[in-house]
Amino acid sequence: VQLQASGGGLVQAGGSLRLSCAASGRTFSNDGIGWFRQAPGKEREFVGGIALSGGTTSYADSVKGRFSISRDNTGNTVYLQMNSLKSEDTAVYYCAAKRWVSAPIREGSRYDYWGQGTLVTVSS
Repeated sequence: VQLQASGGGLVQAGGSLRLSCAASGRTFSNDGIGWFRQAPGKEREFVGGIALSGGTTSYADSVKGRFSISRDNTGNTVYLQMNSLKSEDTAVYYCAAKRWVSAPIREGSRYDYWGQGTLVTVSS
């Protein structure tokens, strides 16, 4: 099983980026995908997640209304659309997969698979 996160980069405050998480190696249609981030000197935090079977999403309060998660038709690529970016959104962003979920999972320790991170830098 592999998860590949991509799409990070440098963006000005107020701008947008779309991150992608491509999953391979198994069928993910009944799994959950979570997005997490870790800023320098800080702990990893939950950003948002989606339960692929029903499309239910959940977001951290800090990104609610600015970030959104979607998936492609295969369910094997999940996107994190980030709008109105702020300097405090600067972090390495990771995607993770949890097998057999019916609702998004916020606890990173419960995820089964992790991808490598992609760096998002928001300049003020």
